[in-house]
Amino acid sequence: MLGAPASRDEALSLLVIDILELLATLFLLKSTIKPNNRLLDIFKVNPVERNWLLASALGFGVLILLVFLTSIVVDGLYGIKDVNNLILKEMLVRSDISKGACITVYCIITPILEEMVYRGFMLASLASTMNWKQAVVISAAIFSAAHLSGENFLQLFVIGCILGCSYCGTGNLSSSILIHSLYNAFTLIITFLS
Repeated sequence: MLGAPASRDEALSLLVIDILELLATLFLLKSTIKPNNRLLDIFKVNPVERNWLLASALGFGVLILLVFLTSIVVDGLYGIKDVNNLILKEMLVRSDISKGACITVYCIITPILEEMVYRGFMLASLASTMNWKQAVVISAAIFSAAHLSGENFLQLFVIGCILGCSYCGTGNLSSSILIHSLYNAFTLIITFLS
């Protein structure tokens, strides 16, 4: 049981670092946004937008299908791995505190943070200067590269494209945040059960 405190401390450290990262990102976005706009406007419901819940359900279904298909390709290139992230697996099984911290970070904080940065800020900025499809591809490539995972680049790129299309299709971040949260929860469940 000597490993339990370290795992709990790692989980709590991860939680604190992600919360600080979220706060820093919110501060940077708030300080760079145009004076006549509010930061929360990226969550504002547009009267001409599509149903974001339906878009979330469809987006999540398509996302799981495409990630499964790209996993087959990646497994063929790199070989099949038992567990993608051994540290995450250890944190999930070690204690209730570390499990709760992982769920909070992966399913709440990270989706909000990444969607605000990559879709709410970057994709919106790119789409204002080019075709939205090109903007989705560029922001998805940056999203994927920022994760610093060569073997997961293709899947992360697909995820970024689905999330970008969801954001562009609905006009707000609620759909892409929900899809991102569900996907991360799905990943945690698979990691936990593996």
